[in-house]
Amino acid sequence: MANISPAWRYCFKQVRSFHCSSPQNAEARLKTFSIYRWNPDKPDEKPYMQDYSVDLSSCGPMVLDALIKIKNEIDPSLTFRRSCREGICGSCAMNIGGTNTLACISKIDSDVKSTSKIYPLPHMYIVKDLVPDMNNFYNQYKSIQPWLQRSDGKKVGTQQYLQSVDDRKKLDGLYECILCACCSTSCPSYWWNGDKYLGPAVLMQAYRWIIDSRDTQTKERLDKLRDPFSVYRCHTIMNCTRTCPKGLNPGKAIAEIKKLLGNVIQKDKPGLDTTALHN
Repeated sequence: MANISPAWRYCFKQVRSFHCSSPQNAEARLKTFSIYRWNPDKPDEKPYMQDYSVDLSSCGPMVLDALIKIKNEIDPSLTFRRSCREGICGSCAMNIGGTNTLACISKIDSDVKSTSKIYPLPHMYIVKDLVPDMNNFYNQYKSIQPWLQRSDGKKVGTQQYLQSVDDRKKLDGLYECILCACCSTSCPSYWWNGDKYLGPAVLMQAYRWIIDSRDTQTKERLDKLRDPFSVYRCHTIMNCTRTCPKGLNPGKAIAEIKKLLGNVIQKDKPGLDTTALHN
């Protein structure tokens, strides 16, 4: 600041004072958030909805901003998951206004007369408040072996596994899944058969590896899905596709798996013979 002229220094002070005073001078816009509460340390107390009033004039635009403001300024006991705040990690998945979505990219309803209702993801065991138990979901994801598998006997790390441009395009709309579980927990079939039916998110990831031109274990992957529950509990309700916060289509991926299982279609041969390129 030593080399800045007095005139510019005065301008900076004016701008700074304006930004500091504007939240204080803004008219209060109080909105009610009704949030699901349950504390495992009080097992005899049933879950309940607790109302909080938040001044939108001093709050960020997203539901996650309101939750953080409530936790920081009103009730530090409120519990929820969050991390990236950019719709990338999927940590803050919850049911907002009846829709499974991410709190960090869900805009607050500006109508202060209406109450925003916030619940944890439905039909999940609850750890506390808005935090669901994801163990079953992650175990199901682990069961599909979500990594590249080869049968050519090559030592890992000795060569690249290349893809043609067209083969790579087949993965678009699949690899972007962030495993937030919004789709799976919106699926009635997953509500009733979550212990056996893998659900939309996991099945979309299964298809991502089945269709990958570099993976050679397609038959083995499909054989693991041939039981009556893993895939065939899907009744094409399409709640999964409607609620996905990333705009993906798990329903279509499940339909493609069913066609592969029924030999209606076959996996295409790779556009590039990776092994031949290195021999």
